[in-house]
Amino acid sequence: MASRKPALETRFEQGLFASRWLMAPMYLGLVVSLAMLTVIFLKELAYYAPKTFSMGADQGILAILTLIDLSLAANLLLIVLFSGYENFVSKLDLEDSRDRPSWMGKVDFSGLKMKLIASIVAISGIHLLKVFMEIGKKGADAAVTESQMFWMVVLHLTFVASGVLLALMDWLAGLTTKH
Repeated sequence: MASRKPALETRFEQGLFASRWLMAPMYLGLVVSLAMLTVIFLKELAYYAPKTFSMGADQGILAILTLIDLSLAANLLLIVLFSGYENFVSKLDLEDSRDRPSWMGKVDFSGLKMKLIASIVAISGIHLLKVFMEIGKKGADAAVTESQMFWMVVLHLTFVASGVLLALMDWLAGLTTKH
């Protein structure tokens, strides 16, 4: 015969479980962050669009990389928003699931970590590429010193190594039957 938990312990555990809803305001904050990022994207687009016919190929590529960088950050934000909410707060019960992305409800914490680090590596790589493309150009937005460039590359490689190590740890954890 199974023993029953004391009522105090049951209420405590129910309270702990209900505390997950304290994350909800944070996810609302991420929605506001997404709106902020959208405004920044539109500002950048409005800045670059009128210059399309007067900019060179390098300037055009830099403008496009800036917009891609912002859209990757927004994608990352959505992944964290949807996956985090579904993994830690509550499942999204949506009436019409035709537009529901195929990955929603399937990205666990491990998958979320991998998507997060992959996005960070992509964003870092794009930023690094933009800086490399501006080296030696007059009027470059952000002239960087050799030391700053070194640390930017080191930081990017650290993100890459972290991603590889996270993938390796997830792979090794998947090989074991005990967690």
